Amino acid sequence: MFKLIKKDGGARFGLLTTKSGAVETPFFMAVATKLAVKHISSTDLKEMGNSAVISNAFILHLRPGEKEIKKLGGIKKLMNYSGINFTDSGGFQMYKEVFLMGTSDEGVVFRSPFDGSKHMITPEKDMEIQVSLGSDVAMCLDVMPNFHGVKKSEIEDAVHRTSIWAVRCKKSHDFLQKGIPEKNRQLLFGISQGGVYPDLRMKSINALLGLDFDGYSVGGMGMGEPKEAQYKIISLQRKFMPDEKPLYLMGIGSPVELLEAVERGADIFDSRFPTQNARRGTIFTSGGKLRLLRRQYALDKTPLDKKCSCFVCRNYSRAYIRYQLLQKEGVGFRLASFHNLYYLTKLMEQVRESIKNGNFKELKKRVVKAYEKAEKGVNCPELKQWALRKTEHG
Repeated sequence: MFKLIKKDGGARFGLLTTKSGAVETPFFMAVATKLAVKHISSTDLKEMGNSAVISNAFILHLRPGEKEIKKLGGIKKLMNYSGINFTDSGGFQMYKEVFLMGTSDEGVVFRSPFDGSKHMITPEKDMEIQVSLGSDVAMCLDVMPNFHGVKKSEIEDAVHRTSIWAVRCKKSHDFLQKGIPEKNRQLLFGISQGGVYPDLRMKSINALLGLDFDGYSVGGMGMGEPKEAQYKIISLQRKFMPDEKPLYLMGIGSPVELLEAVERGADIFDSRFPTQNARRGTIFTSGGKLRLLRRQYALDKTPLDKKCSCFVCRNYSRAYIRYQLLQKEGVGFRLASFHNLYYLTKLMEQVRESIKNGNFKELKKRVVKAYEKAEKGVNCPELKQWALRKTEHG
């Protein structure tokens, strides 16, 4: 299922094999919640070399329904997507008040965002949904508390509930896959919780390891926690996991955070961060983040990134994309989103190649330096002029 091929320090190059084929790790998944990445088609994903996406099982259960999707041939056929499909359980929605109505050891009660109807999702029901959807990799149902304003005792409760749900998910998933040849079965990943507390995280990890999942995820990150705390948790989980099991860091999509996580042994990533930021005018480039909506780019005829070979950078200027974003035109959202996803796809290709060649640290140092430099405003004339005026006028 997973083969570790090469290590460079803590960074790992491997191969994840699923019923739909194999994909090299580390890799980043675009978020296709409703079987579509916002403003991006499956042919766009194929053109940029994207290898995996993740969709939301709970949302698909509500509309159009797993039975309908199964009749249509499953996720892959319906999307006309050739890569690997993950499905999230829907646990991510639990921290949103618009969805959550209540939880118990039995399961979670969600409110439909479409019609307000109530839905009880148990671990067993969640596994039935994901198996019916036909994804290559399913995720356990877990409790994901919000990082902000949550007491440690609440996170401890989340660990307890996530652990007992993991047992039921594994038992149900094994039953539903009974009789299916191993090469054709859906994989199942367990998810650890515990926030930034090492003792709670270890408690969660130990409970999961005993169940021998196909892979393990770090849940509850990307919620505004300190970066160093996030990195420590990744290292902690990797340390106690077998090498032959992939580690999936959920919800992280910033270039620097991805590299930091790869260095600590993470293999798989997903986040809406790249496309969400693109729609807001934050562009990933070889020179760091580009804040495209700044006025200084209104007449800029250059591409988003001179070193990028995507169709957006070959055909459109910063000025044009900026204008379309300001007008909230779909074409602007598509062009910016395509570029950001393309950038991350190519970055992960470079990461894999650097691990194979034993020079991952050099790649990481170069990329981090570019992003830190851009973040400090070195490449921003507006900030430099502001600083000059402040100096002149005391």
